[in-house]
Amino acid sequence: MAMREETARSVKLNREISKMLPEAIEKDRLVKIGYGSGGDTKPRDGDFGVVTHLPENSRVLILGNLGECVGSMNRGGTLNIEGSCDSMLGAFQSSGRIVVERDVGDRLAMNMKGGSIIVMGSAGSEACAGMSDGTVVIRGHASSGVGSGMTGGTLVVMGSVGNNPGFGMTGGKIIIAGSCPPPGEGAKMRSITPEEVLEASKTLEPLGLSIEDDALVLIPEEGGYNRGVSPKRWISEGFGNIAISPLGPERIAEHSSVDMSVRLFPVGTDEGELVLDIPWVVKSDQGNIKKSSTNLSKMVRSNPSEGDILVVGEEEILAFPENISGVSGVVLDLQNLPPMNDAEIEAILVSLTSQIDEGCLILLRDGVERVEGLFRLVVDLDLDGAVVGLSTPGGCRAAAALPRIGLASRAMGFDSQKRIVAIEIDSQPTPEDMIITRASGCSFIIGPIDDGNDEEYVRSKIIPELVGLMKESGIPSLGNVGRRVLRAKDMDTAAISGLRLVGFERPLPMWLGN
Repeated sequence: MAMREETARSVKLNREISKMLPEAIEKDRLVKIGYGSGGDTKPRDGDFGVVTHLPENSRVLILGNLGECVGSMNRGGTLNIEGSCDSMLGAFQSSGRIVVERDVGDRLAMNMKGGSIIVMGSAGSEACAGMSDGTVVIRGHASSGVGSGMTGGTLVVMGSVGNNPGFGMTGGKIIIAGSCPPPGEGAKMRSITPEEVLEASKTLEPLGLSIEDDALVLIPEEGGYNRGVSPKRWISEGFGNIAISPLGPERIAEHSSVDMSVRLFPVGTDEGELVLDIPWVVKSDQGNIKKSSTNLSKMVRSNPSEGDILVVGEEEILAFPENISGVSGVVLDLQNLPPMNDAEIEAILVSLTSQIDEGCLILLRDGVERVEGLFRLVVDLDLDGAVVGLSTPGGCRAAAALPRIGLASRAMGFDSQKRIVAIEIDSQPTPEDMIITRASGCSFIIGPIDDGNDEEYVRSKIIPELVGLMKESGIPSLGNVGRRVLRAKDMDTAAISGLRLVGFERPLPMWLGN
């Protein structure tokens, strides 16, 4: 992952803190950032994605006006910030305590799962959005959408709040000492009870704060809000209607070799090469596939082995530093995370990048229906590439995805910049699928291995079939195969893919490429 100066500085700070924490925890010492040895101040202004994944019993004090995602994924540490922070302070925190001296930006404590956060200033919009447990206190005001989508936990706002407080909440409690507009859909308002005043005082009195008996409380309104159910995603038709056409009149002799391998590098460097024997990365939840001599990488969500690619969504983001072990790549799964802006995504990537080797590939994942925005983000953040999931709500025809991916790749200059494009399917890919993937300009295909199969099956069954197909089709190498070897088996597939129809040597009018 190439880095802007600000990004590199934030990654460097994270790595320095990670080195200091074990000894500091052992000796119960406070790690101070932004202070010189003589007590002089050196504020870390603008750093983002820093002091994340703090372990239990760690203590950090940092000085400066910081950026996005500071203190996120806290797992039990104590963080004091003498300054302000931008959006997503303490996001995804599961335990621990964060105290901020000044104001914070939007989505404070987003999807927080436990612990406590104290903001001595004011907060932006959607504070505690998606919070499921823990306690948050905002001494100042909070903007619109406070407590949106809360499912648990307690939020106390000493000042006033903006429009639509509690919108979509299905659990938890919001206590507001200042003025409050009518609650958003799914929330109802009532007066605070004496018992709640007493309970809140346990948190507020140590901060020199108190709540009066005229405070308001927002709680979920029974039956007031129906959470949406994510639509099922699937691939309605694979690549079965695309044929492999011989490159020329000659086959490749049986005694000759063919090159099935794929070589991948981080952008801008020839170091950290990932070599795949065949253009298939096995999708597996836990990386528990029986090993063989075949160099078949896996894309997993937990327990990665050396050389695997680790997918990081909301469930994996908290455990990230603990389940990393010599991985060759990390995929940030935007489809499995709350919506974030570019700066917040980059801040999350800074946090993750700080935990891995410098030569590790950094990829983003999203669905094909958002491929243009996905590729734009990869280029803007200067990442190594993208994983495009072909499953869509309503079902995707895989052949129709190829021209859309190709056009987006061409528009963003992926090929000239040597960025990776991987496509992900739901079933075990065939040798034909692998050739189609490479011929379409994609780096490799991602798909599961069928139950009962292992890497030995791939070595003894899949690879010989791939070799045979390449030799019969006159394809000496998958490194330079192009769309000219692909044919649509029927008119419908030709129309949606832009491929030449079997039996036609001239392209159809809707043909999109060579």
